[in-house]
Amino acid sequence: MAEFTQLIYKYLRHEKKFPHVWCPGCGNGIVLGALIRAIDRTGFTKDEIVLVSGIGCSGRLSVYVDFNTLHTTHGRALTFATGVKLANPKLQVIVVMGDGDATAIGGNHFIHAARRNLNLTAIIINNNIYGMTGGQYSPTTPYGAWATTAPYGHIEHPFSIAELAVTAGAAMVGRGTVYHANLLDQLMEAAILKRGFAVVEVISHCHTQFGLKNKLGGPVEMMRRQKEMAVRVEKAKTMTPEELEGKITIGTLVDRELPIYTQEYRRIREAAKAK
Repeated sequence: MAEFTQLIYKYLRHEKKFPHVWCPGCGNGIVLGALIRAIDRTGFTKDEIVLVSGIGCSGRLSVYVDFNTLHTTHGRALTFATGVKLANPKLQVIVVMGDGDATAIGGNHFIHAARRNLNLTAIIINNNIYGMTGGQYSPTTPYGAWATTAPYGHIEHPFSIAELAVTAGAAMVGRGTVYHANLLDQLMEAAILKRGFAVVEVISHCHTQFGLKNKLGGPVEMMRRQKEMAVRVEKAKTMTPEELEGKITIGTLVDRELPIYTQEYRRIREAAKAK
């Protein structure tokens, strides 16, 4: 506890931005704690880190940390981060987004950032809803779930953020939950150290919007649900499709070596200069 208290005062902007705006029991606080523990273990200094966020509940993370930070427009966090990385490839750029921010208005940017294999870390907090703007359904809202924009039940089918990242070409993709905090720390640390586009999908909860409308209880009950639904990747490989029905796999889904966009871009620049 004393060690974590030191990290809090080392990495957070207490004198400027607290108390935070998140609802009591929100999973974003767990994500923030995992992030600063992971960064501390990587050994990067605060000046070497750039934390970029968009708009939404997750967007507040960049406000609370004492790094170089950008609080950008909705869905465009990855575009700002791309510019930062190309301008100064030595910086460790981390992008924090929500499921709506990253995969709705920002979906095109997300797919192509993975395809290019930019040397960025993308942390996507998936709570199945637009929490800050009133509880509208998002691309990950489950079929049949209730939302302010689905008062008779959601009729669209969700897609999986992690599997989308794998298919689009990300170098590393992991998935964790805010219940499995130790695993989340490890996934974030590995993603920050990974050379290439690394994605960590974080299954979180919004008890104020999604949980309340769908009668799933408070934060404790929703975290227990995460525990019941989660299956480690290694175990999932031994299970049948029927056994995996309604489950989510957690751990590292893919970890591969691919050409890195910033290095390829630098090579093209040098070739152009030579002519």
